[in-house]
Amino acid sequence: MPFAHCYRSLPHAVVGLILLAAGVSGQQLTPAERAGIDSAARSVLAGTGAPSTSIAVVRGGEIVYTQAYGDARTGVPATPAMRYAIGSVSKQFTAAAVLLLAEDGKLSLDDPVSRWFPALTRASDVNLRHLLSMTSGYQDYWPQDYVFTAMQSPTTPDAIAGRWARPALDFEPGAAWQYSNTNYVIAGAIVERVAGMPFMEFLRLRVFTPLGMNVADFDAGPLESRDAGAWLRNGLGPLRPAPKEGQGWLFAAGQLAMSAHDLATWNIAMMNRAAMSPASYREQQTATRLSAGTATGYGLGINVGMEDGRRRLAHGGAVSGYTTTNIVYPDDRTAITVFTNIYPGGGGASGQIAARIAAIILPQVDSHEMAVDALARRLYDGLMHGKVDRDILTPNARDYFDARVLADYGASLGGLGAPTEFTATGSSVRGGLRIRNYRIRAGEAILDLTMMTTPEGQVEQYVVQRSG
Repeated sequence: MPFAHCYRSLPHAVVGLILLAAGVSGQQLTPAERAGIDSAARSVLAGTGAPSTSIAVVRGGEIVYTQAYGDARTGVPATPAMRYAIGSVSKQFTAAAVLLLAEDGKLSLDDPVSRWFPALTRASDVNLRHLLSMTSGYQDYWPQDYVFTAMQSPTTPDAIAGRWARPALDFEPGAAWQYSNTNYVIAGAIVERVAGMPFMEFLRLRVFTPLGMNVADFDAGPLESRDAGAWLRNGLGPLRPAPKEGQGWLFAAGQLAMSAHDLATWNIAMMNRAAMSPASYREQQTATRLSAGTATGYGLGINVGMEDGRRRLAHGGAVSGYTTTNIVYPDDRTAITVFTNIYPGGGGASGQIAARIAAIILPQVDSHEMAVDALARRLYDGLMHGKVDRDILTPNARDYFDARVLADYGASLGGLGAPTEFTATGSSVRGGLRIRNYRIRAGEAILDLTMMTTPEGQVEQYVVQRSG
């Protein structure tokens, strides 16, 4: 299963438009936005030759749009109710299962793998956090973009772990980041041992049923005829049926299939922190740091970062015959889910469509404000370590940030860890200075920042305090 930020010619009929009323006035998509999404989907399908796509959009914390395009199977139009395999987007559900067991007090993210798999390489040095953050050093069992011969026969989690987690590590645990599906197979097996029930049963009990999600076990076999079929393309050739991975190969790493509406439901739960505790969501959405202090941009089963000044949580998925792009902008309460039913050979259609939708539905960010926001974050990152770039300060601010002030900032902010939220909340002008306010979440703390800049862009004030 490739680490895809993953992404014939059948008629591209548009079917199954569903517009769900938003709970907040003004959150529905405008006719122009709907037309833009329609145009983007049609254009990308035509350009890539992907047979179909299913799309869901969340705005204001509500599903406001679901629509399907193209043919899910030969001569069968796609509908929004159809399920597609979501590939590696499954990993955030596996991480959630581990976090829920941690909430139950049955395990800790710092528990060594040796507690359950003592025979694996360096099992006493590799912990659950290493597995979920892709920093274990265990080899990836499926870096290929096709189903290799052995994968067409059934396997087990123990067999995968025994074959790919017994050689020497690729690096010291925690020292580097490398995408590895093996990590999640091991994590899923640990969930089963700790929970005392099959992995899918645990997810249904703790996640899918409470959220009202209709999820299929794609590892157990192909999807039903009422769902989207699986296709691939060899080179520039015609569409061909995609071979199915043998049972066991997708366990916990790419196991799930669902409709775009159901994945959007999960995205809303993420915004509302409804499926886990707030502390568990913070764990999942905090970028892991390597032992040398470098941020990886990856949390626990999800990519975390900033895009045009917005906090962005995302993951792609690809298994034989299907791709998914799923993006959540939690502070905007917006999410974009795009499925396609071709892999390999789909030209990154799901990612292309998602990017075009984001450009259509997200408010445009002023380039000057983006630069100011980047400056605010850069200063914060320095103050976490008791440092400041004096070249960007006014004379007054240089005097203010003396050794004692820097020491206080370093001591008080450094222990909180990197922010998981850094959101601009407002701007104003006073005394010729531009004032920009921010809300910051770091560890358990919620902070307020007020930054004042001159017309020339120098910083006159930078004050962080606990939010009232």
